[in-house]
Amino acid sequence: RTRPSSGAMVLQDLGVQLVDALRKLSKVSVIDEAAIDSVLKDIAGALLRSDVNVKVVQRVRTNIKKMAMESAQQSGTNRIRSIEKAVYDELVNLVSPNTKPFVPKRGRSNVFMFVGLQGSGKTTTIAKFANYWARKGWKTAMVCCDTFRAGAYDQLKQNAIKLHVPFYGDVTEPDPVKLAEAGTRSFREKGYEIILVDTSGRHRQESDLFEEMEQVREVVDPNEVVFVMDSTIGQAVADQAEAFKASVPVGSVIITKLDGHAKGGGAISAVAATDAPITFIGTGEHFDNFERFDAQAFVGQLLGKGNVRGLIEKMKDNTDLFGKKGQEMQERMLRGQFTLRDMREQLMQIMKMGNISQVMGMIPGIGQMMQGQNSEQMNQGFRVFLTLMDSMTNDELDGIFRSRVPDPHAPGKFTFVYEKSMNESRMERIANGAGVDINVVHQLMQTFKQFEKMIGKVGKGAKAGKLEQGMSQMGRNPAMLKQHLQKSMDPALLQQMGGMSGIMDMMKNMDMGEMMKQMGGMGGMGGMLGGRGGKGGRRR
Repeated sequence: RTRPSSGAMVLQDLGVQLVDALRKLSKVSVIDEAAIDSVLKDIAGALLRSDVNVKVVQRVRTNIKKMAMESAQQSGTNRIRSIEKAVYDELVNLVSPNTKPFVPKRGRSNVFMFVGLQGSGKTTTIAKFANYWARKGWKTAMVCCDTFRAGAYDQLKQNAIKLHVPFYGDVTEPDPVKLAEAGTRSFREKGYEIILVDTSGRHRQESDLFEEMEQVREVVDPNEVVFVMDSTIGQAVADQAEAFKASVPVGSVIITKLDGHAKGGGAISAVAATDAPITFIGTGEHFDNFERFDAQAFVGQLLGKGNVRGLIEKMKDNTDLFGKKGQEMQERMLRGQFTLRDMREQLMQIMKMGNISQVMGMIPGIGQMMQGQNSEQMNQGFRVFLTLMDSMTNDELDGIFRSRVPDPHAPGKFTFVYEKSMNESRMERIANGAGVDINVVHQLMQTFKQFEKMIGKVGKGAKAGKLEQGMSQMGRNPAMLKQHLQKSMDPALLQQMGGMSGIMDMMKNMDMGEMMKQMGGMGGMGGMLGGRGGKGGRRR
């Protein structure tokens, strides 16, 4: 089975095992202490396989059982829900520190000093951190004080050029303390809001490394010392964190290389135990493979409940769905209009959001369905569809299929014949233009027709806010929702998503009220489901 490489699918195996353990409760006739113990045994095994410390697992198991037994004895409570909540609460506590990280303020210089062992991904993480704040409109700059590792200066400089972020460094200056002082002073005087200081790393926890860190910290006077930690060593990161924290006041931690590594659970739980809050996690090599860490969202996503807030933030940062274009999309959807150009725009917007598996993992219930899916193959499939639509004419993208033929009533002149759908001749031309088999064009058109059918149904009852009212009614009436889905969904897709039981489980995990609130009403929803893009198509 191909293991996904996306960071949002981070620890996905652990998540699937936890969900499978909880599902056992729905298969027993009586939820007694023996049933709870069986589930807790599976949960403990899953945590241990993710390299969570044995003592931590035992504490988690004891606390969950205590909460589950107390809730189960209360009258009128849903025992399964109570146990699920107990698991969720305890896992959140496991990865939640008691301290809060520094929050930068606009209009002033906020200095972040990065420390860590060599090979932890510190320099790359600084570039990702700079990219994160620069894209949000903050004046960001980087200072290179790593005079120990050959190539550190060049690496940070190249990253700065790629990101269009100012950079300070001097290959002729061997003293990292002087570099740190000069660089931060220069950017402070120029009014930069986010100043990132890259310090030297070592292969092991050497005494001179900590001495140098202390000297740099004294001259830089950072608002936050960020410890960059390699997750691949698992729970052993706790020793690193304690050693660094004893030397400099570590304010927060960024965990790197969490792209599917088996020991990620141990790393996260071990760091949380040091009371140093995890602020971000690195989930790949690219600048965008960088996610803000939120304990509740992380655990919710782990248990298949998705991360709606994270999804909306990613949409706002990477797409145009919440501006004027989003309103235009809403209006078109409410009229039941959807074309290949609209679908092309939607695919382009999704691709902007990053790895497909990462995006899908944020949708409630979808993350578990993605288990075993190859994210690169999914991305490639989207790219092929976009290539096919780039091979279409403007008319074809707009759903106009016309052919120029001789006019039988006017010799020597031509007229146009309009067709209801795309014929085989057009499909063969498009396939040849994209360099793929014609069957791929058939797949594209089949996918498009499913979207078109769905949008058409949405448009029929969308007048005067009836769409949101209908969605609300279906949310309160599971039987109505089930009947609607059976009629509107493709049978093959329905089966792939685990049948009606799988769909209903996914819907239970969705907080539609929160989702609508975060999306800003139907404007955001319209942007997700269908919208008119700009003029496109390479052929005329």
